[in-house]
Amino acid sequence: MGKIKLAPSILSCDFSKLAEEIKKVEQYSDYIEVDVMDGHFVPNISIGIPIVQAVRKSTKLVVDTQLMISEPWKYIEQFVKAGSDIIIVHQESMKDEKQFKQVLKQIRDNGVKAGAAINPPTPLKKLIPVLGEIDLALIMSVNPGFGGQGFLPEALPKISELRKLMEKEGYNFDLEVDGGIKLDNVEPVLKAGADVIVSGSGIFKTPNPTETAKKFKEVFKRYE
Repeated sequence: MGKIKLAPSILSCDFSKLAEEIKKVEQYSDYIEVDVMDGHFVPNISIGIPIVQAVRKSTKLVVDTQLMISEPWKYIEQFVKAGSDIIIVHQESMKDEKQFKQVLKQIRDNGVKAGAAINPPTPLKKLIPVLGEIDLALIMSVNPGFGGQGFLPEALPKISELRKLMEKEGYNFDLEVDGGIKLDNVEPVLKAGADVIVSGSGIFKTPNPTETAKKFKEVFKRYE
């Protein structure tokens, strides 16, 4: 499967010390996850373009921006200009499959990687039509909207099924999982086939985020 990547989610960090918080985890991280929520697509408002710009100034790591927003196609160019390296859009925010493909193409046409996400209630089959057009697939293991939620184990069969499909069809994209992942429950997610792990409170709400990020990487080595 190759190298497994760690993507700390800044949703759980101290925003008054954003650059310092990123520095704490940078040595052991591959991506920085930015969760953008609009209070419409999900029942919470989080952060937007200025924070992406601030993250970009604070790190050379890959900035992985998840758009949990309605009508994401209106904002792609702005998030690219702000410094996103990957932009993830949700299947549930699209009118239909045709639009989903158009938005993924729009992201790639802007020179960044395109990711496609599905929420826990959404079956994997909704992602299958776009698998040839993405750089990253995201399986949500919580219902999006708030940080610090518990991991939903029903995500595991979905991850396994997608990993098998990737191997069978020869797809080469990141398989990212986001939601409720901590050191004490990451191993089943890795066994299922994830190769990008997003963790917010599981890193930033621990006593020593640097040490926690390091421990995640030590666990990853057993599955690489």
